[in-house]
This record gives sequence, structure tokens and C-alpha cells, in this order.
Amino acid sequence: MSEVLKVARAAGVPAPTYELVHPPVVVQELLPGAPAHTPTAETVRSMIEINRRCRGVLAGRSDLPGHQLYLREDGPGYCLHEPLRGNDDRTRRLLDEVEEIGQAFPGTLEGDDLVHIDFHPENVLVDAAGAVTGVIDWDGAVRGDADFDLVTLRFDLAGRAPHLLADVPETGSGTGSGTGSGTVALACWAHMSLRLVDWAIRHHSASDVTHWLDLAHRLRPR
Repeated sequence: MSEVLKVARAAGVPAPTYELVHPPVVVQELLPGAPAHTPTAETVRSMIEINRRCRGVLAGRSDLPGHQLYLREDGPGYCLHEPLRGNDDRTRRLLDEVEEIGQAFPGTLEGDDLVHIDFHPENVLVDAAGAVTGVIDWDGAVRGDADFDLVTLRFDLAGRAPHLLADVPETGSGTGSGTGSGTVALACWAHMSLRLVDWAIRHHSASDVTHWLDLAHRLRPR
């Protein structure tokens, strides 16, 4: 992870250095700024610029694993399929759609970009003007298509600050270094829908499940 963050910093991404890694303990550099609990248009603009800087920085790094989407099988503690299958008719319909998309898409989202995989305002620090001063929580970062991080951001803003959603580019326009197709956008959507609904079923309330189901329906690529 330290090597990946070094690549990020070289590209102008405000990522911390890891000063000590002794699992499960990680000590990282203290970055300036405060958590972006209430994102602004400037926060979103800064995050999109950081996303741009992550593109292409892992070209030639086939030694790094690609991004697993878990559309056909369970992920490691998240993106579990059975909670959706056993919850109700609506979650079963979503799971059927996710697994159908998974059958038509490779299990790995390939690309030359650095993908954070949890890119939302709670994982950035900002200054008084709302500009991003640091990006944290890189533990799951992988090589793939950076459009995935835009899908993550859109899901978060749709619930947290829907008035900012229009500021985030739609994916599937070829902006990432992967295939850049509408199929990629659909696969990213399927992953996030599965991930968020599964988590809500197992850790939150029925109203939270409904919330994420509604957002998944609203954000599905057409």
C-alpha cells in the first residue's frame, strides 16, 4: 500500500504516507484539514480533480491485482448475495439483476487507474473553503477504472447532498482507462447497489434498505 500511495502523491493526490504498518495497526501521516461531513460544490470539484489525477498512473503495473466486483459470488465480508436473496421480493429482484449483469461482465474491472474504492466525502479532509486537503482510507485501493470512484461518489451524494449530484460526470463516456463503455458503468452500478443494500440489510434498519434500493433504482445507467 505504501508503494501505491507513493504513486498517488507523485500524481498530485494528497494521500498520506504510512509511517508504521504492523497489522492490524497502521500509523499514517496526519494531513491538514477537517472531515467533509457537509460537502460543498468546491469539495466535489476537488474530488473530481483528484479522480482525474488517478487516471493512468498504474499503466504497466500488471503485478497489481485488478478490481474485483463480486457480482457472481460473495465478497470478503461485503457484497454478500444471500442477505438480498432472503430479505424480500424487492431485494431479490435487485440481486437477480446484479447477477445477470455479472454473467455478462468479467469478474475483474481492469484498467490502468488508481481506484480508491470508497471515494466519498467522509474519506476526504477539506479546508475552510471546502477544497480537499487530503484523501484517507486507502486500505482497499486497487488498479482498475477510476470511473468506479465516480459511481461511488454519485451514490453517496444522492443520499447526502443531492443538489451536488449534477456536478459529478456520468460514467461510461470513455473517461477511464478501462473499456470506458456503458457496460462498465452498469457493472460499477451493480457492485455499489449490491454492496450498499447488503450492508444495510445486515447492519441497519428496514428504512435504510429502502433508502438504498430507491437510490439504486434512481442511479441505474439507462
